[in-house]
Amino acid sequence: MRFAIYVPTAGEYDVATLAELAREVEELGWDGLFVWDNILATFDGSGVLADTTVALSAIALATQRIHFGPLVTPLARRRPWKVAKEMATLDVLSGGRLIFGAGYGGTWDFAPLGELPPGRERASMLDEALDLVTAFWSGADVHHDGEHFTVDGARMVPTPVQRPRIPIWTAGYWPGTTPFRRAARWDGMAPLRKEHLFQGLSPTELAACLAYVRSHRSTDEPFDVVSFHTEPQPRHSVAEYEEAGATWWLESTNPATESLAEFRIRIRHGPPK
Repeated sequence: MRFAIYVPTAGEYDVATLAELAREVEELGWDGLFVWDNILATFDGSGVLADTTVALSAIALATQRIHFGPLVTPLARRRPWKVAKEMATLDVLSGGRLIFGAGYGGTWDFAPLGELPPGRERASMLDEALDLVTAFWSGADVHHDGEHFTVDGARMVPTPVQRPRIPIWTAGYWPGTTPFRRAARWDGMAPLRKEHLFQGLSPTELAACLAYVRSHRSTDEPFDVVSFHTEPQPRHSVAEYEEAGATWWLESTNPATESLAEFRIRIRHGPPK
C-alpha cells in the first residue's frame, strides 16, 4: 500500500501553498500528492481556483521523490494533444513521477461553458481522447480519423520518461459499470460513491468493484486501486483495504467542512501505516 494526500486547487490551496505542502508531504514520508482538476467549481464557496497544470508544475519542482498528478482531468473538455504535451513535459520535469488521472467530469465544469452534456457522446470523446493521448506519448507519427478528432501525421517529443507510458488511472462512481469497463483498459481505478462526492468505498464495495474490473481485463499487468479517506478517524483499517485489493490510500479533504489548517493536522500525523 502507498499513501498520498489529495487536495483541491481552490481557496486556500493556491499554487504557492501547494508547492509548500508538497515539500512537507514528501518530508513526512507520504508517497504522493494528487490534486483536483476543475476549471470553475471550487466546492468551498471561495470562487478562487488555480490552474491544475500550473499547480502540478510547482509540485514537480518542489519535490524529488513523491508521485503526483491530476485526479481527475475531465478529458472531454480538453484538447488531447495539449494534455499529452503537458503531461509528457511534467513527466520529464519530474524524472518520471507523474500519474495521469482521467474521468468523465461533472456538470458543474461543463454546462456553464456550453460543453457537452452528460451522455454517450461525452463518454465516447473521453475514450477517443485517451487513445490519442497515449498515441502522442509514443513519439511516433499519429494518424487518426475518429468520431471526434482528426490528426494527420502529428508527432510529439520529448516523450515521457516512463515506459510503456505514464500510468493512467480512470475514475467513476460505483456501482455504475461503464466507468469500470473503461478502467479495465488502463492502469488503475479511482472509485467514489455516486451519492457522496468526497466519500470512497468500503472495503467490501471496493472488492466488488475490483472483481468487476478484473472480469473485464485482458492482462495480468499490475493494476492500481485507489481508496479515498475523508474522515479523520477511518471506519476501516489499512489492512482491510489491502485485503480488498487497494494499492493506494488517499487521505482527502472536503474544503467545505475542513480548513487547510485542520487538514494539515491529519497530514502531519504521517501515513497511517
